[in-house]
Amino acid sequence: MTITETTLTDVATDGIQARLDEYWSGRAEAYHHRQVAGDRAPHDHALWLEVWGRALPPAPVRVLDVGTGSGYVASILAELGHEVTGLDSSPGMVAEALADAARRRASGRPAASFVRGDAVDPQGVGTDLDVVTSRYLLWTLRDPATALRAWMRLLRPGGTVVCVDANWYPGGFDRQVQVESTAGPDAFVEAYDADAEAHLPLATAADAEAYRDLFTGAGLTDVTVTRLDAVAELDRRFGMSPGHESRPQYLVTGRTPRA
Repeated sequence: MTITETTLTDVATDGIQARLDEYWSGRAEAYHHRQVAGDRAPHDHALWLEVWGRALPPAPVRVLDVGTGSGYVASILAELGHEVTGLDSSPGMVAEALADAARRRASGRPAASFVRGDAVDPQGVGTDLDVVTSRYLLWTLRDPATALRAWMRLLRPGGTVVCVDANWYPGGFDRQVQVESTAGPDAFVEAYDADAEAHLPLATAADAEAYRDLFTGAGLTDVTVTRLDAVAELDRRFGMSPGHESRPQYLVTGRTPRA
């Protein structure tokens, strides 16, 4: 697969989404570095290889990783032998993913392809896919129900949606959070303000049932929610990134109805 960036014209341009895209661009370098470097990185890599390896069908299958960020999950799926496209609306994150993919290919490692686009309405990524994945995306989507239905339309009958997320802010956004960003430590507070909180339905979800209800409400079948306690164990051993608290994480899966 060719590593390219396609800038899609229908990436959401409303004020909130543009602000969030700018926030994640500012976070891209530090965010990626914390995932791939340091004492925790090899343990995370082994854990996520196992999680995604169990959750997806045997390789190779065609996968779209929405909200791919710097491409961490997309790269793991490529390592597992899948044909992967990662999609994100943050220019900085897509640039980071492309740079990492180039390094992987130069060293002979598998890599995904990446495009820039809107996770709520992905375009130009093909159809009749086998799997749509996301990690840490659902909570920050402005319209997760519409997004999920759009992903389902990209899948073949019997295709699978596999998402990992958590209840990150059940009490509302923490106005004291400081993060590593080129925009400064207050970048999260400035981007995820009260207006953003009001427009992100899952940001303040209190339990995993919110994710289950999302999947079943969209018409997915065989919906399962699995708690990922191994992630919490790594949080305990190695600590969290600045601005984050350890929260129970869940693997949520569902299938499109078969024809």
